Amino acid sequence: MHQQVITIFGATGLQGGSVIKTFLGDRKLSGWLIRGVTRNASSEKARDLAAKGVEVVEANLNDRVSVLKAVQGSTVVYGVTNYWESLDKNLEVQQGKNIADAVKEAQVQHYIWSSLPNITKRKHNAIGHFARAYSHGFAVSGGVLSRVYHFDSKAEVESYVRSLNIPASFFMPGLYASNLTTNLIKKTPLEDGWRFFLPAPSTAEIPFFDVNGTGKFVKGMILNREQVLGKQILGASNYMTPAEAIETFKSLFPKAGENVAFVEMTHDAYRGVLTSQGLPAFAAEELLQNLRLLAEFGYHGRAKLDESHAILDDELMTWTQFARCAKEFEGLE
Repeated sequence: MHQQVITIFGATGLQGGSVIKTFLGDRKLSGWLIRGVTRNASSEKARDLAAKGVEVVEANLNDRVSVLKAVQGSTVVYGVTNYWESLDKNLEVQQGKNIADAVKEAQVQHYIWSSLPNITKRKHNAIGHFARAYSHGFAVSGGVLSRVYHFDSKAEVESYVRSLNIPASFFMPGLYASNLTTNLIKKTPLEDGWRFFLPAPSTAEIPFFDVNGTGKFVKGMILNREQVLGKQILGASNYMTPAEAIETFKSLFPKAGENVAFVEMTHDAYRGVLTSQGLPAFAAEELLQNLRLLAEFGYHGRAKLDESHAILDDELMTWTQFARCAKEFEGLE
C-alpha cells in the first residue's frame, strides 16, 4: 500500500502552517507524508519544517510547471493563495487556477481549496447550511458590495474548481481572531482606555476564527471525505457581536474594562484611517466593504455552523481563550 501524501501550499503561512502542525501532532494522521510547498525552501521557516520531518518543496504559483511538480503523487492537496501580497484579484485567480489545473492533471483524490463567499453576485437560492454539490457557493450582497476583491477572487477559483469535476471540498475561513486584537480593539492613549473600532454597529455578527485552528477543520474534512465532497465547510467557532466581545474583555480584565467602549466609525473615517497608514484607496474601500458585510449581509450569508462543526474531532478556540493569551492584552488586569 502506497503512503498517503498531503501537499500543503502556503506551508510557512498561517493556514498552511496550521495544517502542517496538525498533521505533525495528531496520531490519527501519523501515517501521512507531509509535503509543504513554499517559494523559498532555504528560508528559516522552511528549514524548521524540514527539521521536523516535512518534505519541503519549492514552487511558484505563477509557474504551472513547478506547481504540477509539487502536487505529483499527492493523495490530498490543500490550496491557498494570498491576495494581500499583490493586491491583484486577477493574479490571485490565475494562481488558484494553476493549482486546480495541476490537481486535475495529477489526479489527486481530494482537493481542499481555501475559498470565500462571492460577495458581489446575487444570492444563490439553493444554499443551505452547506453549498450543495456543484452549486456555485455563497453569493451574498447582490452587487451592493462590489469591491471585496479577495473574497470574489477565491469564489471565482472555487467555481473553476467545480467546473473541472475533480473531487474537491471548500474551506471558508471566518474573520481571523488576530484582526480583532491587532486592528480593531486598541488602546487609546488620549482617552486612557480601550476601544473596539468598527465601521458597523455593535450588533454585527463576527464569525470568530482562530487561524491556528485551520488544521482542525482540514483534518475533519479529510477524515470525512465522502461527507464533504462538493461542499463548503465554514471555519468559525461561533458568531460573536462586538458587544459580546467587550463583555468578555470586561470579565477577563476588570480594571482595563472600566474604560472600554465600542465606537461605530463612519465609513469616511474608517477609509481615512487606512489610507493614512499607507493603504491604497481601493484597498481601503475593500476592507471597509469587508467589514460592512458583517452587519449588512452576514460574512457567510448568515449560514449556520452546526454541520461544519459536526466533522470535527477537536475543540475550537473561543474568544475568551484567545483574548486571555493575546500578546496585545498582556499585563492587563
